Order: sequence, then C-alpha cells, then structure tokens
Amino acid sequence: MKELRYINKFFKKYRWKLLIGVIITIIARVFSLVMPEYVQYSVDAIESYLLNNTQDLDAVKATLLKNILIIIGSAALSALFTFLMRQTIINVSRYIEFDMKNEVFDQYEKLSLGFYKKNRTGDLMNRISEDVGKVRMYGGPALMYSIQTLTLFACVIPLMFYTAPKLALYTLIPLPFLSVLIYRISRIIHVRSTKVQEFLSELSTFTQETFSGVSVIKAYGIEGRINGEWNTLANKGKDTSMSLAKVNAWFFPLMILLIGISNLFVIYIGGIQYINGEIATTGVILKFIIYVNMLTWPVATVGWVTSIVQMAEASQKRINEFLQEEPEISNPETPAVDIEGHIEFRNVSFTYDDTNITALKNVSFSVDPGETLAVIGKTGAGKSTILELVARLYDPTQGDILIDGHPIQEVNLDTLRESIGTVPQDAFLFSDTIGNNIRFGKADASEQEVVEAAKMAAVHNNIAEFTKGYNTVLGERGITLSGGQKQRVSIARALIKNPKIYLFDDCLSAVDTETEEEILGNLKRVANSVTTIIVSHRISSAKNADKILVLDNGEIKQQGTHAQLISEDGYYKELYLSQLSEKENF
Repeated sequence: MKELRYINKFFKKYRWKLLIGVIITIIARVFSLVMPEYVQYSVDAIESYLLNNTQDLDAVKATLLKNILIIIGSAALSALFTFLMRQTIINVSRYIEFDMKNEVFDQYEKLSLGFYKKNRTGDLMNRISEDVGKVRMYGGPALMYSIQTLTLFACVIPLMFYTAPKLALYTLIPLPFLSVLIYRISRIIHVRSTKVQEFLSELSTFTQETFSGVSVIKAYGIEGRINGEWNTLANKGKDTSMSLAKVNAWFFPLMILLIGISNLFVIYIGGIQYINGEIATTGVILKFIIYVNMLTWPVATVGWVTSIVQMAEASQKRINEFLQEEPEISNPETPAVDIEGHIEFRNVSFTYDDTNITALKNVSFSVDPGETLAVIGKTGAGKSTILELVARLYDPTQGDILIDGHPIQEVNLDTLRESIGTVPQDAFLFSDTIGNNIRFGKADASEQEVVEAAKMAAVHNNIAEFTKGYNTVLGERGITLSGGQKQRVSIARALIKNPKIYLFDDCLSAVDTETEEEILGNLKRVANSVTTIIVSHRISSAKNADKILVLDNGEIKQQGTHAQLISEDGYYKELYLSQLSEKENF
C-alpha cells in the first residue's frame, strides 16, 4: 500500500470527522451485539419452562416481550448509528475525491507543453476521473467496512471464547485458511486491476480522438473501419475486465463456504457438548450460530475491501506518476513587475525533446516596445518556435532570451503570460458562446468592449448575422464557425486583453487579403506602444513590419525592412514576386 500513503495527508486533514465516524461505527456494532445475547436469554427461558416448568407461562411471556423490545430497540439504534456512520465516513471520501481532482487538475495546469505532447488526452482524463474514483472507494467504503469488521471481530471473538472456549476454537478454524486465500487472490487482483485501468485510458483516448475527428471520419467514409477498430478494442476490454471478474468471483463463494463450515462446526461440536453437559443450554448454540452469521458479511467484505484496496493501489500509482512529474517550466519566486515589451534573443538554439528536431540555430534579434517584427519562412523553418519561446512554453536549449533586459527564466511567469496576447496557428475556441470566447482574453469585459474587439478583428458583421449574435453557442473546438471566422474570433480574444506583447502565429491564413489588410490596419492603430511579432507565409502580412526575419531550417538567412529585402536576391524577394504574380493573375 505504499502508493496509497499519498492520501494520508487527506486523512489527517479530515481526521476529526473520521474520528467521529469511527466512534459512531463502534457504537453501531456494539448495539448490534445485543441481539445474540437476548436471543439466548429468550431460548433459555423457553427451555427452562418446557423442561423444568419452574416459571408460569405469563412470566415467560413477559420475559420474551421484554427481550423482543430490547432486541428491536438495539436494532433501531444500530441502524441509526449505521446511517450516521455513512454520513461521516462516506462524506469524507467525497471530500478527498474533490481535493484530489483539484490537485491533479492543478498539476495538469502546471505541467509544461512537452508533457502534453508525450501523453494522450484520454489517458489524462481517465486518471482524473476513473482512477480518482477508485481511490475514493479506498478512502470511504473500504475504510468504513474495515472498521466495522475490526470492531465485530474485536467484540464477537472474545465473547465467543468467554461463552464456550472449545466451541469458539472449532468455529474459528476456517479463518486462517481464509486469510491465505485472500492474500493469494489479492495479489492477482492488483496485477489485473492495473491492466483494466490502463485499458480504460486507451479506451478514453480512442473515443476522445474519434469524437474530435468525426468530421474527418465522415469525410473519408471510414465509419466501418473505425467501428471495426472499436469492436477490437471493446473485445480487448471485455477480456481484460472478465479476467479481473473471474478472480473477484472467487471471493464470495469461498467466504460463504468457509462460513458454512463454521456453522457446521457450531451445530456438530455444540450438539456434542450439550449432550455431554459441557454447554448448559441450546441457547448457547443458537447464540453461536448468530455470531457466526454476524461475521459472514464482515468476513465477506474482507475480500471485497481487499479488492478495492488493490484497485485503489493500482490507480494511485498511475496518479502519482503525474503528480510526481516536475514541470519543465517553473515559475521563479520573483515579484510581479510590469512588462514593457522589449524582447531580445541572444544566440538562441532550441531542440524539441520528443522529436529531437533542432528548430532554431543560433538565432539573435531584438524588438523594442511599439515595434512590429515579422517572421517569414518555409514550413518547419522554426517560426512558431520563436513565439513559443517568447511565451516561455519552452526554455531555449542554448543561448539567452531577455525580457526588458532580464533573463526570461527570472521573469515572473504569471506576469509574463498575462502581458501576452497570443493567437495560435490552430485557432482553438471553447464550447461556449462567441461572446464568452472573446472574453477569455478579459473575463470582466463589457458587451461594448467585446463588440469593439470583434470589430477590430473584422468579425463583428459575421457574428451579427447569427440568430443569437454573440450569444451563439459554438460546437466543440468552434466547429460551428468557418476557419477564417475562428481565426478572427481568436484575434478579437487577443485584442480585448490589451497586452504589452502580441504574438500572431500565421493567424490570417484563412482570411482574404482585404480582410487581412483591415485587421492589420486596426492592429497598427491600437498597437503603437505594443511589441508585436507576426509569423506568416504572406508578404502582405509582413511588409509593413519594422523588422522582418527570414528563417530557413532554423537559421536567420535574411533580415531587414520590406524595402531592403525586395531589393536583394533571396527567399523573401522570390516569395514576394511569386505572391505578386498570383495576385495579378487572380
């Protein structure tokens, strides 16, 4: 259970509620022990009347009525405290589940971009839902039934030995065999539970990718193939789950068998002792049968609890793998200061860990507040990597990046990112209203601010045509909108933030040249004192920039203004003439 030690801090946090729950559990079990005692008294009274006729019938009836009322009253009190027990211990398990999910989600937010490239979304979702749910069962039902079982064993077994030591010894003979079986089976359950949880992650990944890419699946007409893959995966899941279920299925039959053997011992050995006069009344035998059957459920739950613990152990191990993951990008303990927007790269090189591709090689440049830098280059030249490094989604492999003259690793990460308005190449919109998607850049923005941002991004007229306007709810990832509309909503989201640094990653590729010029003109008006970096394949997006970098294979091949670059031979001039010719032909 070493992996489950992690949640001991939650037990400590809710220790007083748990302590109350334990006390209530003990009280509930103690009240349940009243019944066997008074059943014996009742049987003894009847036996005494029938055999010895020492009491009159009315006295026996009065004794039986009193015993019945005591049994009913103790059962009612036991039920009440059992209810209170569930309201304490089970509620604590829900608090633990809540805390754990928040902790895992918080860790997910801290982890670097590289982590998400190495791990699948479905697996991440499964660990925060299914795995945490399994751990909750350990912190609630498993704990509750364990306390119940220990309390009953601690009370019932001494009472059995006190009443009839020899009979108690024979009755408890099956228990050591039960312990060995539980140990052997629980080890198998642990291995198979791990496989089940791993499969659930694989299943979540497959379904998440299928739902996200359903438009591609339909466009290629491969529903049948995907359905076949799903059937294969489902059969694999069935086999994995059945493998675990077959082992779990051994628990309860074995428990019942061993309890049944204990009952046989009680009847046989108890009967012999009664005949030999070692036991005074048959009420003792009935009392023992009730004791044994009282232990049936607790003993049976030993197997169930063991299964829960093994599954929780497997799940917590998977959770711990992510919780122990150290973010590649850490936030320095430096005070938050205002960002002015001066950016400088000094001999920066960067290699992606997951692909081992060197995206940048010895890149140096600087951008002052109010300036616009355009980065031009072929696909894979390293353009987007520059933006990722500025936002500190990665740290450079070599060289230095300075923000306002300070190494970027020493700049408060929260302040840095709050000062950046970014529009990624693949515009991502949430399944929410268009207005709220724009407000993502500024949570407290007014309706007027949202409309103004949409106008600057040249998307207001499109939104106004929708039936519900800015209250139109988008599909997942914004699939309700066209590619150009998604890009412009993303631009509006960045503009409404009014940051110190704009990062535009080829975000005008899906709009026409007229709309592009309108957006760039609006951007120029609002970004007089803002640092802007534009990555593009279009000369039209770069020509008005103060500085232009031409990247090729991660290296700066050309740099200068538009006028300077079209006057010299090179990639920029070739691209300019090519796009100019296309525009004229169009």
